[in-house]
Amino acid sequence: MKSYFAFQWHITDDCDQRCRHCYIFAEDTCKKLDTMTWEQMKEVLFNIEDFCEMYTRAPYIYLTGGDPILHPEFWPLLELLAMHHIPFTIMGNPFHLTERVCERMHLLGCEKYQLSIDGLEKTHDWFRKPGSYRETLAKIPLINASGMRSVVMTTVSGTNIDEVPGIMDVAVEAGTYVYAFARYCPTSEEKDTGMTPQRYRELLDTLDAKIKAYEAEGCDTYFNRKDHLWTLYQYEKGEFLLPEGESGMIYGGCNCGNCHLTILPSGDVYACRRVQNSRVGNALEDRLADLWVAEMEAYREYDRFSKCAKCELLPYCRGCPAVASGASGDFYAPDPQCWKQVNCLTGERLLEG
Repeated sequence: MKSYFAFQWHITDDCDQRCRHCYIFAEDTCKKLDTMTWEQMKEVLFNIEDFCEMYTRAPYIYLTGGDPILHPEFWPLLELLAMHHIPFTIMGNPFHLTERVCERMHLLGCEKYQLSIDGLEKTHDWFRKPGSYRETLAKIPLINASGMRSVVMTTVSGTNIDEVPGIMDVAVEAGTYVYAFARYCPTSEEKDTGMTPQRYRELLDTLDAKIKAYEAEGCDTYFNRKDHLWTLYQYEKGEFLLPEGESGMIYGGCNCGNCHLTILPSGDVYACRRVQNSRVGNALEDRLADLWVAEMEAYREYDRFSKCAKCELLPYCRGCPAVASGASGDFYAPDPQCWKQVNCLTGERLLEG
């Protein structure tokens, strides 16, 4: 079996929400909304397959936007992916999902459909638009019934951090197959996530207890500990153990530079969509296989991490470079929510608490 390589493919900027934390709309830049043509999408798919053939990998596509279902060639693209036997997940909105739409998506190979819940009703609808919260919850059973797996993702910031435990409860009650959260990445240096390291660790402490209680009850929801700071948390708790000896290999942590690329509707290729200054080329002009060994090499210089390079968890964690980059403009800067104390001058490693 070939290992999967993930492509987060944005086929359109078109969307019927204007979320306050969206990369496309949040900055009010009057950006022209891009949408790939049918010919461009076929060209990108060829480029993806060429990449995977070159590196003996199997493609896995996370299809998104905007809202990908609004693309005029959405269904032909899904049919093309089915013809090429490429598995995919759709990350979109709830507003155009019906029983028939969900069944057709699943028939064409969609494995998961990811929705967002970014607060309890008042907060979520403030982030997105009135009615979005209830519409999202109503569509989770439709997704499950079709054979796809429903995924709920929360973007955590200082605005909604106190509501995250309640969001988890709501997701479980709705029958969500997978629940996960990631932190808000500031879209400019003036913006802040609004979370101290201590407050964020307290959140992980609370959620860890809830997850373990749900698992003990036999809860069907899978809790994806997506944030790499979970590794630090579990290391402190003695639940993550370092293997003996150091091999110099990178085993986990951020996928940027390892097994992930993002392609935007303009064709622009980003090392990570959440890192605003990470453009490395264009899938309509450049061979992805060449970008991977040239421009992407800068994201694999692990000794450049100013804090993580001095930490024993470097091969497994590294926090979130996208959050660090959004806060400081430096991909290799310390994660703003990492609570571990590392003396960057001597390399001495300490843990708070």
